[in-house]
Parts: sequence; C-alpha cells; structure tokens
Amino acid sequence: MPILASIAAASTRRFNLNALKRNRSCLSSLPILGSSVETLKLERNIDITQSQRSASSSSTNTRGFEHEHDEHYKWIQHKMVFAAIFGLTGSVLYWKSRNGAIKAASAKSSLQPGGGVQPGLPTYTLSDVEKHKTKEKRIWVTYKNGVYDITDYVTSHPGGTKILLAAGGSIEPYWNMYGVHKQGEIVEMLEELRIGNITEKPKEQAFDKNDPYANDPKRHPAIIPASSKPFNGEPPSAILTDNFLTPNDLFYIRNHLPVPDVNLKSYKLDISVQGPGKFTSFSFDDLKRKFHKKSTAVVLQCAGNRRSEMVKIKPVKGLNWGTSAIGNAEWSGPCLDDLLKQAGIDIDQVTQKHILFGGMDKDPAGSPYEASIPIELARLLKRDIIVAYEMNGQEIPRDHGYPVRIIIPGIVGARQVKWLTSIKLSNEESMCHWQQNDYKGFHSSIDWNNVNFKSVPAIMELPVTSAICEPIEGTDLAPDADDVTVKGYAWSGGGRGIVRVDVSIDGGKTWDSATLSPPKQPMYKTFAWTFWEATLPIPKNHKGKVEIICKAADLSYNVQPDSVEGIWNLRGVLSNAWHRVNISIPKS
Repeated sequence: MPILASIAAASTRRFNLNALKRNRSCLSSLPILGSSVETLKLERNIDITQSQRSASSSSTNTRGFEHEHDEHYKWIQHKMVFAAIFGLTGSVLYWKSRNGAIKAASAKSSLQPGGGVQPGLPTYTLSDVEKHKTKEKRIWVTYKNGVYDITDYVTSHPGGTKILLAAGGSIEPYWNMYGVHKQGEIVEMLEELRIGNITEKPKEQAFDKNDPYANDPKRHPAIIPASSKPFNGEPPSAILTDNFLTPNDLFYIRNHLPVPDVNLKSYKLDISVQGPGKFTSFSFDDLKRKFHKKSTAVVLQCAGNRRSEMVKIKPVKGLNWGTSAIGNAEWSGPCLDDLLKQAGIDIDQVTQKHILFGGMDKDPAGSPYEASIPIELARLLKRDIIVAYEMNGQEIPRDHGYPVRIIIPGIVGARQVKWLTSIKLSNEESMCHWQQNDYKGFHSSIDWNNVNFKSVPAIMELPVTSAICEPIEGTDLAPDADDVTVKGYAWSGGGRGIVRVDVSIDGGKTWDSATLSPPKQPMYKTFAWTFWEATLPIPKNHKGKVEIICKAADLSYNVQPDSVEGIWNLRGVLSNAWHRVNISIPKS
C-alpha cells in the first residue's frame, strides 16, 4: 500500500521527487541500469550451481562464504524488479492523467518499436546531442532515430537522477537491461518528449591488423573509459548498489596490456618450485573435473580507486578513477591449496618465500604481467585463494581473465592475475615492473625526483574505504524536500568486516549512523562489500548547497582519514579519505 500511495501522490504532484522519497528504498531501485534481466539470469545460474555444489560438497567443509547471495539477496533483487514495475506504472499513470486518459496499464502490452524517423522534425547530429548534458543546456537523449529533451522529466523519473547516466547520448544500452521500459505505454510517453530526429550512426573504428588492441572484446556502453589502449573503465557509481554481485559486463575493467585471445584446448596451468625442480601442469578440463569447486564472494578494487580526488590536490600519475574501480563478484574454482597438494607441494613446509602468478598478457618485448604475494600470506589464505574459472556463475569474460584468474581475497586487484598460466614458488618476489616499480604508497613529500620504489613493499591489503553512490554529485532535490536518502558501499582489505558507517549532511559537524547490509561472511573473513543506507533530515528552510559525507570503520576500528591532503602520494593510490558529495536544494 505505501508504494501504491506514493504512486498516486506522484501522479497528482507531477512526480515531485519529495513525493517519492519515503519509498526511496524501493523506487530508487528503478534505474535505467540495475537489477537487469541479465542479473536475473545470473541469479538463476547461481541457484543451479549452488544446488550442484550442495550435492557435491556434503562431505567437505569448503563452501566459502556459504552464501552471501542467499535468500536475503534474492529477495532484494526480486523487490527491485517489483519496484521497477510499479515505478514505471506510476509514470504511465501520471502521463495518462496529464493527457486526460487515466487507465490501468495493460500487463499484456506488446513491445513497441518506437524511435522511428518523424517527418517535420529537425535533424540533429551526435555532436549536437553530446552538448546537451546539463539542465542549463537542456538534457537530451536518443532512442533509435529519435532525439528527446528529458530536462523537465528528470525529477519525475521513478529511478531518480539515474536517468542522467544517458545524458547527451543513447538511452538504449540502459533500456535494453529492462524489458519493462519497452512496453508500449513507456515508449509512447517518451515520444511526448520528442524534439527531433537523428540518422547519424556512431563511427566504428577501422580494424587494423597491426594494432595489438584490435582484437580486444567489446565493452558495455555504460562503462566509462579511463583509457582506450589498454582499455580501462568503470561503471557509473550510481549503479553500484543496485546489485550485491556486480554484473560481469558492469564490473570495472583494469588492463595493463592487450587482452589475450586464449585457445582453451591448448590452455595449460603450470605449477613449479624453484630449487627442487618440481613441475606439474593442469589443463582447463583438469581444473574443472579433478578438483572440488569452491565459491566465494570477493571484492576486487584497484589500488587507484578514487584517484580523481587526489588529482584535485596535485597532479599524480595514473588513471583518473572515480569511486567505481571496485566490484564484488562470486568467484568459483578449486582452492590453490588443493592444486599445490596435487602437485606434491605442502605450502606449510616449503622454504620458498613467495608465490608468483604469471599471466598470458604480454608487453611488446614478450614479458608477461606477473605478480607475487609473500608465502606467509598464502598460508593464511590457503583455503581461501581460488584458481577461478567462473565469475558470477558464468565463464570469466575475456576482460576479466578468461579462462582462469587467481583470486586472493582481501588483497589489492593488482595481484589478482588474469589469464593465469603459471604459478611458481620462488625465493624472490616477482621482478615484474608492476610489482617492483608501481602500486606502492609514499608520503606526500616524495616526488618523482626523490622516489625510491625499493624502499617500501608492494601494496597487498587495502585500507578501509566507503563511498556515496546515491545521490550523485550535483543532484538537485525538490524545493520542498525535507530529507534525503543516501546509499553507498564500504569495504576493508584483509577480510576485516565493516562495523560502522557514519554519514553527515552538514559537512561533518554532526553524524548519523547508516543502516548496514553486511554479507553473510565471518567478520574476520569478510571479503565482500557492505552496502549501507541512511535517510537524513535536511535543516528546515535550508536552500542551496548541501555537502554529504561518509566514513567507515572496520573490525579493527581503522577509520578513514578526514582529508585527501594528508594521504596524497605521487601515484594516487590508497585514496580513502572521507567521501564527499555535493547536492543542492533550489529556492523554487
């Protein structure tokens, strides 16, 4: 009844954002991105693999997190779809009431093509549309051959400002993730916002056989590029909290070199030991058939996540990541310890000091990407490290390491080697550039004239962090808004669970405690992220800028520093200061 009530209220109040805020937990789950059809398929696949795993693991105790995406998360995902349907229905009711034709939307509405060329309307170019991304310049989107001005509809959108993700571009990649958007009533409503036609097609890059990146996989249009060659990109932060398990095609992408195209039939994973000369090789079929499959939800985060906040202080070298170079997925495959035992290696008895992981991605000189971890760390995590061949119940996508990737829970993403082809126990750590001369942290007085990369160890565990995903920077609330709902994620390296997230709406003068949605993992082995949410009252009669801040504390009561200035470093890594988002309340 509260959902229906809010829809009715929204219909009579032109969907004022304030009329929807009390049901934000449901209606804000309706983005143009989010709990997609793919996600539901993913959930079904996970259900199947869970059943298979349950049947095959009755005599063992290695089922990992067992299972974070249980009935609680299934319920959340179904709620999101439920809210999406009701939210869109509300939009339709409002639109029809405006046109004097209120009637229930048919559940059997057929899909409508929409977006065809409309004679008599002006024709625009892609560059014309790209210029219209803000309220000041008007917000335009395209759908097929149509151009639409959605500026006045933004505050009416049941998914809030997530519709702005398509500003200045095509709305199709997002709508394709929600079949409900293509109902006749929705397409018809969009046509009411039609201002023109577009017939120009996006230019495709010509294939260059000499380009080492020519065979890279296609990426989801929602991924925001940080670099093109090699490709690196992150999803919009507004979608991160839509799914506990980040959909594969919306997981941040971090590549250092061209993406290998692996022949599965010839794939081999070599395991060796420096000194004794032990050598064992496993085929992909061996990994799937000879070993028990373990599944664990694990966050991967780039060491440079949130680097863009450091760039504002002083230039750094590195990709200009926002808050989304982080993702949470269920990784499945055999335990590293099981493979080592099969190869005759007892990790508790070896004298070697490091484990090296080699990938199949190579630089022009033929040197592969490689990383290593200390043997002590491998011992602590020996039943947690996974030689993964599945990501969220599906084969690992090429961008994320197909066919095999090493997953070391609680550790920086740089050590999670993709396209894994070798594991070596060694007396020395990896001599790879990215192990020796990158991904290391320094104090703010070190610059490129006096830096000594040999003076500090490579980053392993990452510090506690949190970020605000909703509302997004620059959001305008309704003039009569009296509170705002804030959502985000929190995570800490080393498996340390999150015990508290504090949220402020007055620049850090006062704080409220957010409601946490922790994963079903032991507090000292919390490898997945924690979602949080807080609804905060806005000071009475306040107009203008509002600064929202969040900070998290982990199980060891490590807390985020209050400013970026004190943790700035020349590589822009380990950026975990309080996260700040500015929104505003218009005067009218």
